[in-house]
Order: sequence, then structure tokens, then C-alpha cells
Amino acid sequence: MSIASELGEYTQNIKGNIAGGLTAGVVALPLCLAFGIASGLGAAAGMYGAICLSFFAAIFGGTKTQISGPTGPMTVVTASVVVALNGNLQMIACVFVVAGLFQILFGCLRLGKLIRYIPYSVISGFMSGVGVIIVLLQISPLLGGPNPKGPVDGILILGTLNINWMSALLGLAALAIIYLMPKKLNAIIPSQLFALIVLTVVSYCLSLNVPMIGEVPSGLPPVHIPHVTWEHLGTILTYGLILAILGCIDSLLTSLVADSMTKTKHDSNRELIGQGIGNALCGFICGNVGAGATMRTVTNIKVGGTGRLSGVISSLFLLAVLVSLYSVVCYVPLSVLAGILISVGINILDYRMLKEIKICPKADIYIMIVVFLLTVFVDLIFAVGVGVVLASLSLIAQVNRRTRLQVTEQNGIQVCTLFGGFYFGASYDLAAKFSALQGKTFILDLSQCDFADISGVYAFEDEISIKRDAGSTVYLVADPKQNLIDLREKVGNDKVFTSVKDALAAAV
Repeated sequence: MSIASELGEYTQNIKGNIAGGLTAGVVALPLCLAFGIASGLGAAAGMYGAICLSFFAAIFGGTKTQISGPTGPMTVVTASVVVALNGNLQMIACVFVVAGLFQILFGCLRLGKLIRYIPYSVISGFMSGVGVIIVLLQISPLLGGPNPKGPVDGILILGTLNINWMSALLGLAALAIIYLMPKKLNAIIPSQLFALIVLTVVSYCLSLNVPMIGEVPSGLPPVHIPHVTWEHLGTILTYGLILAILGCIDSLLTSLVADSMTKTKHDSNRELIGQGIGNALCGFICGNVGAGATMRTVTNIKVGGTGRLSGVISSLFLLAVLVSLYSVVCYVPLSVLAGILISVGINILDYRMLKEIKICPKADIYIMIVVFLLTVFVDLIFAVGVGVVLASLSLIAQVNRRTRLQVTEQNGIQVCTLFGGFYFGASYDLAAKFSALQGKTFILDLSQCDFADISGVYAFEDEISIKRDAGSTVYLVADPKQNLIDLREKVGNDKVFTSVKDALAAAV
């Protein structure tokens, strides 16, 4: 696409894009503050990340209507990074830059389309797990307690917590407003922002003794020069890769949602590059890294956003708020932000699969449960990796059930017809069945085989050699287009045919 056409996009549907961007910015404001606090970097970091990522991902990304910024899954991992590096901003900045560079590399290597190979059961377990993590991490702050270090700590800390009842009431009031606010009023002002404003005013006017955000830096963020030591290089690369992979999954899932709403197709590889540029730059200002945000993107599209201008407007709106209202933000109660985040965690849960759990295939249910448990109690990316492996094994088992070796006898000749896949997952059982057959003449019919790999070919090569050494003759029937490596040469080209009829005629 030429520079002129790129610039031309910003002059199309200006009114709709401004409206969509402003509305998405309003929705993002309370979430950015909450995600910043939850990450351990502070409310300002959430704002810095949203401003930087939304701006650059909108310009360079591959989904025109996407609004990017800190998200629940990315915040969960970011909090782990902050704890692992003891709050060292230079090294945290390095992790963020590395994450962005990895994403750019993934985009350049054209890995964006790999998202389609992650099964829905894995995504379901992962998203539900992230939702539960967010809820577990925010129960203590909602009750006026400290931020736990992880989901397990979030459960254990409740046994020793001294509840601040004023904080608890404010947090519960935030949840009540979010879930009970009339739809007509919610269409005018998002319920999260309404809860943030109203309850902050109530807390300030009544001088309630509750934990608050505290002082927020004014103006533009300071620049942090990433710093890495050999001692921490492994940790930085590991967390950088985890954030990169998670950001890719999070963003591309949102891109698919945007596609379904706008009836367009995003450029997944460009999207990864745009997200990578934004996240790498977030590292230099120690703003929360993030990804494409589903709720903000959906809001943008519904209000009328159709192009990149909407993401830029959302970023500029948050920048204006940061510059002009920093003295007000410090009075926001932490329990209100916790209530907002708990609602986010509840909304992240995958109710679609949960509602259909009784009729879903059992294999998908088991995979979803395993991924969910690993996400909550072990590690997010490890959970996705295990889920993909389990889903692959489940697929192999299903293909194996459809793969069979059918044996018939004609004129004393054993005709062995293979149906299904001739590959590593089924090769051992198929070769063993072929090996057990007794006779002097065999016809191995692979013409009905859907696909073959080197494991399957080599397994039958070995069995054919054994039968030939025992004095038996093996004929092969195969489609000329089938790639059977050197199996034809192993049998002998004079014993290879394209039909069972011809093979029988030669064998008699």
C-alpha cells in the first residue's frame, strides 16, 4: 500500500473515527489505571502503555479498527515480571523492549497465521484461567488489603486479612454499578467510568480512610534506558518471549473479533509488527505492555470507528487526561479499581463453552480443564503449550480410529488395503498387523490412503524387507501422485501398479 493511500485512510469517516476513538478512550481510562496498579508499576504506567501502544499499533498494525492497550492476560504476566526482577525499572524496561522485538520478528517471519492452529478448547481454558487469576488477585485489594503476588497467594492472604469495611463497600458498590446500571445510561457513559467518577467523589467528600492511588506523575513519562546483566539475561529473554507470544495471541484473537464485526480481513503479520513497535517503545517509558483489547475494539466499531484514526484519537484522549487530570487521579480508591478489574475477570470467562459443556466432546472438555488449571496454578504460556500438545494427541487418536488395514484374500493372495492416514501416529499398529499376516504373496494397496509421511513409509519398508527375506513377494498399488519416498524402489518398479486388478493379474 502506498504512502498516499495510507494517509488517505485518515481522511475517511473522520466523524465516526473520532467518535469511536473518544468512546474507546473513555472505556479504556478506568481499565488502564486498574491494570497499571495490578501490574505493580503504578497507575501512570497503565496510562503510559495505553497511550504509546494505542498510537503506534493503530498506525503500523494490520487491523484498522483495533484499539490496543494493557489487557488482563498481559497484566498478569507483567506483574510476574515486576516481582521476578524486584521492581528494577531498567531491567523491566528491557523485558518490554525484548517482547516488542520478538513480536516484530514473528511478524517478519510471517508467523501471524499460526493463531488459527490453536484449538478453541485451549483458548477457552486459557481465557477462563486468566479471568479467575484476575479475580483472585483483586479480592484482597477490594477488601482494603495488599496486592498478592499470585493467585495462590491471593487465596492464602484472605486468612490473615484485616478487612477495611469502607474499602469493601466501595469495591462492592463499583461491582453493583457495573452490573446494575441501566443500559440507556450505560450507552451515555460506560459503567466502569461512571463507577470510578461517582465513588471517587463519594470517597473524597466523605474523607473515607481507604487506600488510594496516591500521587501520579504529571506530564510526559521519563525515559528509561533498558539495562541487562548476564545474570538476568535468561530471565529477561524468557519473560520477553512469554509476553511476546501472549501479546500475539491476545491481539490476533481480537483481530478475528474485529473481522467478524466489520466483514473485513486483517493482516496478521503486519498486526504483530505494529504491536511489537508499540510494546518496544512502551519499554523505554516503562509503560505497561499490552495487546489488542477486545472490549475497546468492539466499542470503537459499534460507535462508528472504521480506520486507524480511531486508535490515534483514543491515544490522544488518554494523553490529554494524563496531562490535565493527574491531580485528580490520585484520589481514586484502590478498591474501586479492584471492583472494576473483578468485573473484567468475570467477563473474560468463556461462557460460550461453559454453557455447552454437557454436549461438547469429552476430549475438548478435558483439554479445557487442564489448560484452565495450568493457567491458574502454573504458567500461562506453559498452559497453552500443553493444551496444543494434548489437542494434537487427541487429533492423532481420532485419525487413528479412522485408519485401518483391511485384509481380503483372492486366489490365495493377501490383498491389504490401507484406509486413512499412513503416518507416524498409526504406522506402528498398521505395520504390526501387516507383519502378522501369513502367506507367500501380498498386495499392499495404498491407493485409498489419504496421506503419508516418512515414518509410515519407513515402517512398511522394514516389514516388506522382512517378508521378502522370508521368501514372500509383495506387490504395491499406489497413485502415481503419492509421495512414497523410495517405497516403490524397495518393492521393485516391476511390482508397482495403479490398480488392484493389474496387481492381481501380475501376481497370479
